[in-house]
Amino acid sequence: MRRTAYILLALATLFWAGNSIAGKLAIGHVSPMILVPARWGAILVILLASSHRQLRQDWQAIKTRSIYLLALGALGFTVFSVALYYALLYTTAINTSILQGGMPLFVFAASFVLFGSRVQLEQVLGFTLSFIGVLVIALRGDWSNLVTLNINFGDALMLIAIVAYGFYTAALKAKPILHWTSLMTMLCLGATLAALPFLAIEAVSGSTILPDLEGWALIAFIVLFPSLLGQVLYIKGVELIGSNRAGLFINLLPLWGALLAVVVLGEAFHVYHAIALTMILAGIGLAERRSFARP
Repeated sequence: MRRTAYILLALATLFWAGNSIAGKLAIGHVSPMILVPARWGAILVILLASSHRQLRQDWQAIKTRSIYLLALGALGFTVFSVALYYALLYTTAINTSILQGGMPLFVFAASFVLFGSRVQLEQVLGFTLSFIGVLVIALRGDWSNLVTLNINFGDALMLIAIVAYGFYTAALKAKPILHWTSLMTMLCLGATLAALPFLAIEAVSGSTILPDLEGWALIAFIVLFPSLLGQVLYIKGVELIGSNRAGLFINLLPLWGALLAVVVLGEAFHVYHAIALTMILAGIGLAERRSFARP
């Protein structure tokens, strides 16, 4: 059972890492604001078709917190996706992948801001170490860029993405008790609705790129692997070994992402990438040290 869970969780993070690679490959084949609503709209249709009975059962709980759930979907799915796919127009998939490794620490910070969650010294130190690693990426290993504020626009967008996802994850604490399919349905509905204004802005600006054959293939990949199978495999892994232990596998995401970016896209892996990756993962390990001691 444990080995099965490890395989499922490793595959889930591999599929999630593939999202940045697909987003990079999509440049010139489909514009970001076509990609975002297509991704979440397709998942919404799949969920409505397969889980409509469960949705009816949960409707009373959903109705009382519908605005909250829709807002969560807009923040965690749309804002993150928009920032990620636009970031890939300006920066590398390696950078976006490694920066995503800092998300668990931003969840700690957001939980403190939103709910006043108790923060341990190890978490503060871990957040600081990981955040320095994030800065190493944003400054491309050259601290003089901090003085001149010479930060890559794509990396800055990615910082917005991981902060948004941190607040989204922390805010899930206040969600109503729902079956996971009902929760995902409402989140995807909120994400799809929130993506429409961005789609309109892109269309007015004249930068819309309708998908060609490769664009449709990449949309299908993103829907099937990062969005659907990644979520299902992660949920199954959590069922087998629990959320605390399963959550540690998210640390594989920047490793998978960097590897895929080098192998698939041929991107260069620099020394500062290795330094930043080490600092981010070490910071997470320090912050979660108490979790390792739990049975």
